[in-house]
Amino acid sequence: MLVKDVKNCEEIVSGDKAILREILSPLKDDVKIGYSMALAKVLPGDITLPHRLKSSEVYYILEGKGEMRIDDEHEEVHEGNVIYIPPNSVQQIKNTGSKPLIFLCIVSPPWKAEDEEILNENV
Repeated sequence: MLVKDVKNCEEIVSGDKAILREILSPLKDDVKIGYSMALAKVLPGDITLPHRLKSSEVYYILEGKGEMRIDDEHEEVHEGNVIYIPPNSVQQIKNTGSKPLIFLCIVSPPWKAEDEEILNENV
């Protein structure tokens, strides 16, 4: 049995500038799953850098509100929303609220650094 406390997962600043804790990955943990999962946080007024993954991704918003961008689409998002991000889509999320925007990131197949591209484009 594998049980983890997210508070014990290392907190890092990811390439897209989100504050991230990788929770579960078959590349690091002894689990046979086809995805990885992380907990992300974007502070009030902050926005992640535009980026794309070769994998599909799902965000599940746990707390806060923001604006999600996928390619040329923009949508307001808030607690309880699930967002599907197709592979190779340009994505970024902005915290438009007064408290941290906190969400789960589920990446399938599992996230690998070489599968992510940080973009230098203006939004």
